[in-house]
Amino acid sequence: MKGRKLMEMKKRQPIGVELVKRGIVNEEDIEKALNYQKQHPNKKLGDILYILNAADPDKLIEAIGEIIGIKGIILNSRTIKLKLTDYISLDVAKKNKAIPFEVYSGRIKVCFANTVNTKSMDSIRLLLLNKGLIMDSYITFESDIDRILKSLEGSATRNLNVAGSDTATNLVDSIIKTGMERRASDIHIEPMKDKLRVRYRIDGELFTAANISKEKQTQIIGRLKAISNMHQEKQESQDGRILLYDDYNIRVSSQPNIYGEKFVLRLLKKNADIRNIFELGFPGTEDDLKRSINKKNSITIIAAPTGEGKTTSLYSIIDYLNRSEINITTIEDPVEIRIEGLNQIEIDNKSSFSSALRTVLRQDPDVILVGEIRDYETGEIAIQAGQTGHYVLSTIHTIDSVEVITRLRKMGISDYDISSTLATSISQRLVRKLCPECKKGRDFTKEEKEIIESIGEKYNVDFDLNIKTYDAVGCKHCNNTGYYDRIGIFEVMDITDEIKTQIVNGKSSMEIRDEALKQGYKPLVVDGINKVLKGLTTLDELNKKLLIF
Repeated sequence: MKGRKLMEMKKRQPIGVELVKRGIVNEEDIEKALNYQKQHPNKKLGDILYILNAADPDKLIEAIGEIIGIKGIILNSRTIKLKLTDYISLDVAKKNKAIPFEVYSGRIKVCFANTVNTKSMDSIRLLLLNKGLIMDSYITFESDIDRILKSLEGSATRNLNVAGSDTATNLVDSIIKTGMERRASDIHIEPMKDKLRVRYRIDGELFTAANISKEKQTQIIGRLKAISNMHQEKQESQDGRILLYDDYNIRVSSQPNIYGEKFVLRLLKKNADIRNIFELGFPGTEDDLKRSINKKNSITIIAAPTGEGKTTSLYSIIDYLNRSEINITTIEDPVEIRIEGLNQIEIDNKSSFSSALRTVLRQDPDVILVGEIRDYETGEIAIQAGQTGHYVLSTIHTIDSVEVITRLRKMGISDYDISSTLATSISQRLVRKLCPECKKGRDFTKEEKEIIESIGEKYNVDFDLNIKTYDAVGCKHCNNTGYYDRIGIFEVMDITDEIKTQIVNGKSSMEIRDEALKQGYKPLVVDGINKVLKGLTTLDELNKKLLIF
């Protein structure tokens, strides 16, 4: 019996078998750890044994290190002998689960979570090599890595809050860098009656980070205008950019209010990793995706309000299509992510989407990305490009896939041009993902089942409710919000021949929607419910975006 158990453990967790062989833990400890792992699937076996206090921590990490082939060490205040942010940024440390802890004679010791992630190690190694340092790799428990990084993140915020006596230059720099470290997409710097409030938008939600003395307002505004190339003397709305930070292109907008000038900084990573379209939450299979995109003589439009991830999805689709035998050109305002192999054009004050698009059509493109269709002129040229052998990708501001047609009509595009060229209309929203570290499972309530069943009945979908749902709880990992990161919910309307007929005959959006539903179109709420059933988000979060109850 014991032999069979050991065989099962070897199949499921080779490190566990090795630890038993070395006498670090026994079989019962491994069984307890595996049972714990069923409830916490994101936890690694070594971390679980550490949490369960199954062995001496030093001996445990040393043994794990020997098994993996990298020296193990316990990180604490004694072993960390440097300031992390002097060598790598906090966001890079969090992304790669890496902590530099000692530097000596041109070498630097860096500790990683207790699984060998070659990509992360190579990324940090190259980063430090550019600073003239050779990296020595170590491993430790992931829970200790997370604890230390959270402590540093909290310290950064505390430093920001007490920075009232600092110079305006250092204070603005601290506000921006802290926003980067905390994964903020936007920074709001807002004059109030008796203070200057700083808020960060993280995963779509605004959080107050600091309240700064009103006395600093004039200097801070002056500094922001100086580094974003705005007119100092003008007390009116302005747009600018901050280019002082190597990894970010920061768009700046100012707007006077009754207490001064408010600034919003949009943080755009220059070389952000492009996520796979399915990682973003795109529903269906790869075959479904292929049917919806990469059609010659056509245009695909992604629709959503501002800040709902349209551009991110466009980049993912372009990255999916990108190969050496295709000439892809993008027209953007601004270029948010640079992609190898693409011809990327940035709109400036002297050009527009329509004027740039005219020029691009003389550059023999196969695929054209137009950042946004804002007016009739851009829409007309995009449609013409689709009609003359090109595949065009763009975005539009409207509420759903069907209303894309209405929006194009209001711009002045003819029903014939829309029906002959529009191939796919996609709409999306971003919802917060449940924190994997603290989400708590439970059964659906009667009221929740009734809500989901009514949606299923309306759209002819049979949802399986014989599973658990999850509540947002809150922990250190998610800053006590219960959510961490966001995921897209999508609807895809492929323009079939039947829908084309509806468009060219001038049918209303309601009539087109009815026909689309017959053709297999499923609205946003259906994908949203599916993501609730997968434990990725909650009904409450879905309701915030779609008002389903």
